[in-house]
Amino acid sequence: MLKYILKRLGLAILCLVGVSLILYILVRMMPVSFVQDKINQINQGGAVVSQDVIDAMYKMYGLEDSSFLGILTGYVNWIGALLRGDLGTSWKYGGPVLDEIVNHMGTSFIIAFISMIFEYLIAIPLGVTAATHQYSVRDYVVTVLVMIGISLPSFFFGRFLQSIFAGNLGWFPAGGLEDASKHYSGIMIAFDQLWHVMLPIFVMTILSIGGTMRYMRTNMLEVLNSDYIRTARAKGLSERKVIYKHAFRNTMIPIVTMMAGVLPSLFSGAMITEQVFDLPGIGKIALDAMQAGDIPFIMGDNMFIAFLSVIGVLLSDLMYAVVDPRVKLY
Repeated sequence: MLKYILKRLGLAILCLVGVSLILYILVRMMPVSFVQDKINQINQGGAVVSQDVIDAMYKMYGLEDSSFLGILTGYVNWIGALLRGDLGTSWKYGGPVLDEIVNHMGTSFIIAFISMIFEYLIAIPLGVTAATHQYSVRDYVVTVLVMIGISLPSFFFGRFLQSIFAGNLGWFPAGGLEDASKHYSGIMIAFDQLWHVMLPIFVMTILSIGGTMRYMRTNMLEVLNSDYIRTARAKGLSERKVIYKHAFRNTMIPIVTMMAGVLPSLFSGAMITEQVFDLPGIGKIALDAMQAGDIPFIMGDNMFIAFLSVIGVLLSDLMYAVVDPRVKLY
């Protein structure tokens, strides 16, 4: 087991180096330029920026050389800083990239974690009941409702809920994380923030149920058609015991594959949903940073997500050996 983990960690390092190189090249080739936007803002204010000042600004941000060799040089400098534990300073937000990520990650994590819990609590039973009642009215109703949820764009569904529950009914806040007109203290702050994220949690839960439910239904149908399930039924076991003791346990093996994406999804944020509800999560500020051409923040945030993705895949592989004793890791 230890040898397998060390080998996978070595491959993970190579993977992260390759991802960082490709990502840095793509970021440097983006059509948006943070320095050019700054220059345009100064020009719109009526001031005239000389060429010397422009060159100095590009040099200050390390963007003076846009050739391939210059991009590689910038990448080497970024890697050197990363090895020293420095992700750089965000150009847009003005603070250390790591601090900006940590400060805004909590909101995204709470929303993603709560919605993930509701997703599995709803999707797994729906998948099981749809599979055990295949081609019945229950199966068709669940499938249709799930397909509707999958087909809804997050921005449309979010605005739709805002219009009804925040605008017309006034049950929930339209956006933001806190009510600026009220001054809470203690635990009331947490309740106020939780009330503000109810609609985003509902949006993310409804839109994510469909994929998990369909995956669960497909796996359950495959297991129910296995020979050992027919043998269990032939022995006279109750249908409940056949489904939940024999079939359900084996459907968890493919479900483990989906767990590889859980870890990065908890910390990556939901860009569109956070933008719709004006939440100060990592997804929203990452989108704003990308639109502004904030290279240090884009690199730091994406490399953090890449690191979590690699760890998530490794943990998923290790979980195979836990849920299925037949799997051996060497």
